Amino acid sequence: MSPFVELTFQGSIARLGLRRPDKLNALDREMVEALGEAARAIEASRETRVAILFGEGKAFCAGGDIAAWGDLPALDMWRDWTRAGHRAFEALARLRVPLIAALTGHAFGGGLELAAVADVRIAERGIKLGLPETGLGMAPGWSGTQRLVRRFGASVVRRMALTGRLFTAEEGCEIGLVDEVTDGGQALARAESLASDVASRGPLAVQIVKAMINAAEGEDSDAPIEGLAGALTATTDDLAEGVTAFRGKRAPRFVGH
Repeated sequence: MSPFVELTFQGSIARLGLRRPDKLNALDREMVEALGEAARAIEASRETRVAILFGEGKAFCAGGDIAAWGDLPALDMWRDWTRAGHRAFEALARLRVPLIAALTGHAFGGGLELAAVADVRIAERGIKLGLPETGLGMAPGWSGTQRLVRRFGASVVRRMALTGRLFTAEEGCEIGLVDEVTDGGQALARAESLASDVASRGPLAVQIVKAMINAAEGEDSDAPIEGLAGALTATTDDLAEGVTAFRGKRAPRFVGH
């Protein structure tokens, strides 16, 4: 895992931090891969009920580090950089447990796309949010035109991506980019409090509700439906009979319950 990405577990809460404040937590390739690894580790933890995502310093995340992608050939941008980011961000968006993002600093470009994978975003007053990519002659690459449109609406994304409009935390709350606004220095504490509230609720119910919301939103429609179908059939006498019959090399005698 990258030294700039730190994952810790304490009780039922996982904390995933970007720790590259001198570069505004800009993501290099190693950090992108580390985010995917962290998502897999959170997913594998049976004790974890909720996760918190945050960035150290005055920026939550300034997006992709231009030093990592600025000189890539065009096809490598598609084959490698963009696809790597999608893999990592999709793994975070589709976590079994809720993810809360504490935006203690600005979130631009890939940083806003990263914030968008969270189920809840808590932002501090004074931060700004935006998609500045077209000002560099490029397009958002980590689902800025897809997940962000699904979650925040096309009109909001158009204003950011086509005009370079930056929104304050307060403006972002009004249009749904963020869910809550706190005073400076309080977003992480509020995220911790909210995470404790989530962790106190029925974990299976919370995870199933998150999966269903993701499916309704188009985030991940196949896996939740088939997963719930598998879980339901796993509770039946018919499945137990089918497994027993298979092991005994005989025809099953299903009874319909």
